[in-house]
Amino acid sequence: MTFRMMTAAAMLAAVAALPAQAETRVTYKSAKSTSSYYQMAVQIAEAMQTASNGEISVTIEESQGSVQNVMEVRARGADYVFTTPPSLVSLAQGGKAMFEGKGDPAFDEIRALFPIPSLTMHFVMSEESGAQGFEDLAGKTILLGKGSFGATEGEKYLDLFGLKDQIEIADVEIGNAVPALKNGQIDGFVTAGSWPAPNVVEAAASTGVRVLSLSDEQIAQTKRAKLVIPAGTYAGQEADITTTSLPVVAFTTTKMDDETAYQLTRTFWENKDKMAQSAPWWNGVDTGLMENITGKIHPGALRYYEEAGIALTDAQK
Repeated sequence: MTFRMMTAAAMLAAVAALPAQAETRVTYKSAKSTSSYYQMAVQIAEAMQTASNGEISVTIEESQGSVQNVMEVRARGADYVFTTPPSLVSLAQGGKAMFEGKGDPAFDEIRALFPIPSLTMHFVMSEESGAQGFEDLAGKTILLGKGSFGATEGEKYLDLFGLKDQIEIADVEIGNAVPALKNGQIDGFVTAGSWPAPNVVEAAASTGVRVLSLSDEQIAQTKRAKLVIPAGTYAGQEADITTTSLPVVAFTTTKMDDETAYQLTRTFWENKDKMAQSAPWWNGVDTGLMENITGKIHPGALRYYEEAGIALTDAQK
C-alpha cells in the first residue's frame, strides 16, 4: 500500500467517524398526557423540529408533576428541559418545604429558558347564581375538585377572604364541572390552567357564566402574581378579568451547551405567534412574563434576549 493510498484511507476513516448530521436531541418533561401543558409540549417539539430543519429533535416525556420534574435534575444530563413554577426552583435550591432534607448541588445549576402559559385562577359562577363578586358567594355551592393546584389554591383563597364557612363545597369531580353547572347542581366552580381554559370556554358558551375578578387587596393577600384576562376571551365577557396566576417556566441546567439553549429560546419566541393560531393559550405569553423568572437565565438564552433587546434584571443574568 503506497503512502498516498494510506493517507487517503486514513482521511476516509476520519470522515466516516464524523456524524452525518449534527442533530441535537432534547428531552422535554412536562405534565400528564391529559393536560394542556402536555399539548403545549407537543407544539413546542413540533416547532423546534420544523424551524431547525430537523437539527433539533425534542422527545416529550409525561410527568406526574412539577416537583418530580425538579427532582429529576439530579440524575439528568445536558439534554434535559423541564417545566415548573420558578417558586419550586427557589424552594429546591433552599432545601425548603417538599425539598427539605433532599437538597442537592444539582439544583443550584438550574437555569431558565423561557416562560410558558401561567396557571391562571378562574372562579366561575353561573349567571343564574347572580354572583358579581366574592362578597356574593355566601350560601352558594362551589366545586373545588381534589388534589389539583386549582383546588388547593381555591380553598386557600376562600379561607383568606373569610368565606370558607359560608359556602358549601360540592362533592363532584372537576371533570364534571360544566354538566353540574348546567343542571344547577352547583353555582360555580374553581379551576386553574392556561387561559382560555377549555372548561370555562365550554361553560361560557353553553350556559353563561361570570368569571370573578379579584381586587388588588385580595391579590396581595394571596401573594400570587397578578394576571389580566382580556375582555372577549370568553363568551359574554365584556370586561377584563383581574385574577392571580402561578408562573410556569421552561428550565434546563448549566449542563446544556450555550448554542442549544440559544436555539431553543430563539425558536420558541419566533414561533410563539404561529403556535397561537391553533392554540390561543400562547396569546397569554409575552415578554412581560419575563419578570416572573426569579432565578438565573441560561447564558445561551441570555444571548437571545440581549439580541432581541428584551430587558432583564441583574438577578437573572
